[in-house]
Amino acid sequence: MTPRTPDDVQAALDAAGLVARITRHDAPTATAQEAADAIGAPLGSIVKSLLFLVDGRPVLVLAAGDRTVDARKLAEPFGVGRKKVRIADAKTTLEVTGYAPGGVPPLGHAQDLPVLIDASLGRFDTVHAAAG
Repeated sequence: MTPRTPDDVQAALDAAGLVARITRHDAPTATAQEAADAIGAPLGSIVKSLLFLVDGRPVLVLAAGDRTVDARKLAEPFGVGRKKVRIADAKTTLEVTGYAPGGVPPLGHAQDLPVLIDASLGRFDTVHAAAG
C-alpha cells in the first residue's frame, strides 16, 4: 500500500464539507509534547490519533495530548474486557488507516472504522491533529 498524504486528508476534509488548515512542518515530532512545543500550543490541544484493536476490530481513538487512553473504558462500549484491547502495531496501523503511526489524521482513512473522540478536546477552540 502506498502511504496516504496530507493531500488525501485535504480531499477528505473537502468531501466532508469541513474547513481546516493543514500546515507542514520542517521536522517531524515524535510525541504530543514535541508537537505542542513546535507550534506553541497547549499539550491538551494536540490530538493523538491512536489505533486500537478491540476484540480484533480496529477502532481509532482521538485523545487529547495530555490524556491517556484507559483500556477498560475503551472496552466498555464494545462489551468486552480490557484484556481484549491492545494498541495496533505499526504495520496494522498503516494497513487500516493508510498512515504510519504518528501521522494518522482523524479522518480520510484507507478503511472505514469507528472513531471515538475524547470529550476533553472540547475545552479548546482549536485543536491540532496529524495529517499524514
